[in-house]
Amino acid sequence: MLSFHFARRLMVSGLVALLLGALATAACAIEPPLTLEAAVRQGLARAPQLEARTADTAAAREEGARAGRLPDPTLTLGLSNFPVTSPGAFSLRSDGMTMRTVGVMQTIPSRAARDAERGLAAAQIDAAEADYVGAAQTVRERIADAWIEVWATQQKRALLGELRGESALAVQIAQARLRGGDGSATDALAARTDAATLDNRLEAVDADLAAAHTGLQRWLGEDAATVADTPDFQVLPVAPARLEQAIDQQAPMQAWQAREQVAEAALAQARAAKHPDWNVSVDYGRRAPYLSDMVTLQVGVSLPLFTRNRQDRGISAKQAQWDAVQADHEDARRAQRETVARAVVNWQGWGRQVQRYQDTLLPLARDRARTALASYRGGGALQPWLDARRDEIEQRLAYAEALATHARLWAALAYLLPNSETTP
Repeated sequence: MLSFHFARRLMVSGLVALLLGALATAACAIEPPLTLEAAVRQGLARAPQLEARTADTAAAREEGARAGRLPDPTLTLGLSNFPVTSPGAFSLRSDGMTMRTVGVMQTIPSRAARDAERGLAAAQIDAAEADYVGAAQTVRERIADAWIEVWATQQKRALLGELRGESALAVQIAQARLRGGDGSATDALAARTDAATLDNRLEAVDADLAAAHTGLQRWLGEDAATVADTPDFQVLPVAPARLEQAIDQQAPMQAWQAREQVAEAALAQARAAKHPDWNVSVDYGRRAPYLSDMVTLQVGVSLPLFTRNRQDRGISAKQAQWDAVQADHEDARRAQRETVARAVVNWQGWGRQVQRYQDTLLPLARDRARTALASYRGGGALQPWLDARRDEIEQRLAYAEALATHARLWAALAYLLPNSETTP
């Protein structure tokens, strides 16, 4: 009797454990759909590229903190007036002029040179920050592209999956007509072939969806079961006119502004080389015990006398480099303006195509296929339905591709202007 109750309790506890495990599994399986905004936010927080650019910015700031400082002083040790021939050779006491010295020498670059060094360091900090902004813009767009690929593939899967029921219905009608003596074996085989072809397409889309999830997981570090709640890809967060006007504020252009600043700071540093540098040294000399010790103070200054073939050449080189950066900057500005204008036009054009698919092409293809299938059910031929079916599948696939292209163009424009979340 005791063993029976024990077995009963054991069985009940096992059932409870299984129930709790099933509930936990179901709770884990039910995940909220991943929105585009959430995907971008999570991806930015985990992007190794941004960690690398943050480290570059930190390094530039550390270099900037020491820019313009005086160099370290130099400790000097010496022995002067040391006899090496007779009489008194190699003796520290035989000659009263022999002296052991210890001293400190400090180099003092010109104020212009130190100011130029600080200016170059500040420009390099700005360049590192601009690289971060550009990297953040690239990462945001690539995360959005990965999310859009998953979303568009899901849309394609849903569009094709809606046709499976009609395929099964066509197979049933063909078999029923064949059994009734009104149909043909050719029609029955054609209907089954169409259904199998659709299954193959769905298998290919499922493989594409798995690959798309892998691409999104590369940025998020984890897999997202579904993506949903898409933004309105027909509306940009920034007006197209604003994008075409704010070329220099866009993330890809900020790197050019920083490069121009670095080139200008390097030119200022080359010009500062024409200013003389100074150095000061103090030596303490100890002589024989019966003679007094001595102190020596020396001041030196560099003499940039032959500037024509030295400093002026360097200034000319830095000036030419600055001119080259400015010319490249203007070319990049024009290219960016063209890129934005093309993207806006293409985005608007694909938006109109998407709307036309939704309003006209897909409904017409759907009505044609339904009408052809109804005609076949009523005793008509199967071929019109097969033709309509093929065209409808192609229309749906083209619609899915149009959705993806339109969304990617939206992402390329939506993330051009940096936001406050992408600050190193």
